[in-house]
Amino acid sequence: MKKTVSMLLATLAAAALLTACGKKPEAPAAAAPAAARAIVIGLDDNFPPMGFRDDKGELVGFDIDLAREAGKRSGLEVSFKPIDWSAKEAELNGKRVDVLWNGLTITEERKANILFTTPYLENHQIIVVTDKSAITTKAQLAGKVVGVQDGSSAVEAIQKDADTAKSIKEIKKFGDNVTALMDLSAGRLDALVVDEVVGRYYTAKKPGEYRVLDENFGTEDYGVGTRKDETELMAKLQAAMDAMKADGTAATISTKWFGKDIVKK
Repeated sequence: MKKTVSMLLATLAAAALLTACGKKPEAPAAAAPAAARAIVIGLDDNFPPMGFRDDKGELVGFDIDLAREAGKRSGLEVSFKPIDWSAKEAELNGKRVDVLWNGLTITEERKANILFTTPYLENHQIIVVTDKSAITTKAQLAGKVVGVQDGSSAVEAIQKDADTAKSIKEIKKFGDNVTALMDLSAGRLDALVVDEVVGRYYTAKKPGEYRVLDENFGTEDYGVGTRKDETELMAKLQAAMDAMKADGTAATISTKWFGKDIVKK
C-alpha cells in the first residue's frame, strides 16, 4: 500500500515538473511611455501680434506659434493661461503658471526672480501720438499725460530717462494697450509709450490716425522666463529655440506676423 502511494506521488511530481518545464515564461509587461510634461504658459491675451484672440476667440500670435513649436520639439504639452500681466511674477512663482512667454522684457531686476532664455527679439519703447498732435520730441512730453500698460517695461523705460520722467505731468497706467490707444484717440492722453512690436502693429491698422516719434525710450530684449529652479525645463526651451533659429523655423514664424525676419540670432 505504501509502495502504491509512493509511486502515485512520484508520478504526480513528475507530471508537475514536465508541465512547469513546458510552460513558457511570461514576457515582462512593456513599460508605459513616459507622459509628456504639461506646462502652463502665462500671457496677456490682448497683446497683438505677440499673443491675442482672433475673431473666433482663439489664441494666436507670434509668441503663441513659437511656444507651440518649442513645446512640440521638447516633448512638452503646452497650454496657455491669460493672466494679469502686472502680477506675472506672482503668478509664476506661485506656480499658477510655469512659463512667461509674451513679449517679456529681460531686465536686471527681473533676473533676480526669473530664469531667462537668451534674447529672441529686440524691441524699443516707442512714443505714439495722434497724427494731429504737435508733439514731435520727448522734450515736448513735459506737462503732458502719458499712457503705459501697467506692469510693462514702458514704466521702467520712462523712469530711466530721469529728466523726461520728472517733466511729465502724469503717467497713466492701463490694463492693456488697446484701451490706452482708445484714450489717446479720444484726447484723454497726450502720448502712449508702448512696445514697438505692438505699437506699430496697431498704428499700421489705422493709417493717418497715429504717428510714431523718431525718439524712443531705449532698446530692450525679449526672453522666455521660468522659475529660477526650473533649470531642466529652461534647458529644453533654450535648446528648442536655438534649433528653431538655426533651421529657419523662427524666421518663417516671424515673417508670418511681421512681414520679415526680425528674430534676434
